[in-house]
Amino acid sequence: MKKIVFTGVLCLFVVCSFGQKKNVSAAKNELKNTPPNIAEARNQIKDALTNPETANDAETWYVAGLIESKQFDDQRSLEILGKKPDEAVMYGALQNVLPYFLKASELDKVPDAKGKVKLRFTKDIIANVRANRPYYVNAGLFAYEKKDYKQAYENFKLYGDIPKMDMFKDEKWVIAKGDTTEMQIRYYAGLAASLIPDHQAAIDLYNEMINNGYVENTVFKETEVYQRLSYEYNKVGDSIAYEKTIKEGFSKFPGDEYFVPSMINLSINTGKFSEAIDYLNKAISLHPEDPQFYDVLGQVYEQNKNFDDALKYMKKASEMDPNNIDFLSHIGRVYFNLGVEQRKISDEISDAAKSKEVGNQALDYFRQSMPYWEKVFQLDNKNSSAIFALRSIYYNLSMNDQYKKMDDLYNSSEKGQ
Repeated sequence: MKKIVFTGVLCLFVVCSFGQKKNVSAAKNELKNTPPNIAEARNQIKDALTNPETANDAETWYVAGLIESKQFDDQRSLEILGKKPDEAVMYGALQNVLPYFLKASELDKVPDAKGKVKLRFTKDIIANVRANRPYYVNAGLFAYEKKDYKQAYENFKLYGDIPKMDMFKDEKWVIAKGDTTEMQIRYYAGLAASLIPDHQAAIDLYNEMINNGYVENTVFKETEVYQRLSYEYNKVGDSIAYEKTIKEGFSKFPGDEYFVPSMINLSINTGKFSEAIDYLNKAISLHPEDPQFYDVLGQVYEQNKNFDDALKYMKKASEMDPNNIDFLSHIGRVYFNLGVEQRKISDEISDAAKSKEVGNQALDYFRQSMPYWEKVFQLDNKNSSAIFALRSIYYNLSMNDQYKKMDDLYNSSEKGQ
């Protein structure tokens, strides 16, 4: 009985296997119909992909890839004829093609029982993938517009990865080093990766672009790759790589509007004020019309307690942009803080005459601070810094009416908080 049962199971297994091979053939034949029933073909091939007898046959995977390729081609034909294709179906099919063909190509290289490799499908697979490669860009753009950034990243990346796949190792691709289209699509892959967000994937792509060489084109500049790379390093908290990238970018593009401020900020944040001053002077020489650099230079001098130079550059910035509240506030702040410091010193001096002399210096600083804060208040009557500063200034200068007005505003703003 046991032998009979075993034989029955064996026969059943052979029948199932034979049935799966018939399904592979049926799916392949379905593609010859006009129009083919893609859903039926997919259903016919589905079980064959997992059945032990057919899952290791290159033809099974090749036919599965052909089904997806046919779906893609049919939709693309509508586009060629000026009709509206179903882009979700079209690009979905394109994305399904490659995994099947890669598996088919892998199995196609397996030696037969005699140890020989007889390629049956690889040539056709190579031709198909090569012909359809440009459409991965369109698929990436479609996914990007739908905010499916993961799929956009994968499609853009595939465009660049396909020529490097094993199946193409003996193929010739005429892709010049630094080809603008290749780099453009790689750059888009980095942008999409960043939005997933997969910052490490973006970092890998941008480093690849830098290491492989690229040229400036009309879509993005060389500098933008370094900018994006520094941004990604900052997002993952790699301060060492961030600083290295900023410095490399600055050395390559010393006049770039991104790297000069970045180097300035980097120097300031690390307490390297003399270095920051050097970068700021360079920035001013490159962009003498930009008041922001003068103001920042003034702030650096302020931090170094060089108040004369601080005021010199801050006033230069304010002259160039008279209604800039930040510039006005910075000047007012320097004078105000000098007044506070002198007032503190005056209070600590026991000699009455000397105390009065220093106190008068404090009042002079408050007077010099006052017009700048008044201008800020004129431009923005809810500016809390201006209200606080003017309240203190008017009090110290015994300007009682003005003080009361600011004191009321100050108290009402405090209550509002």
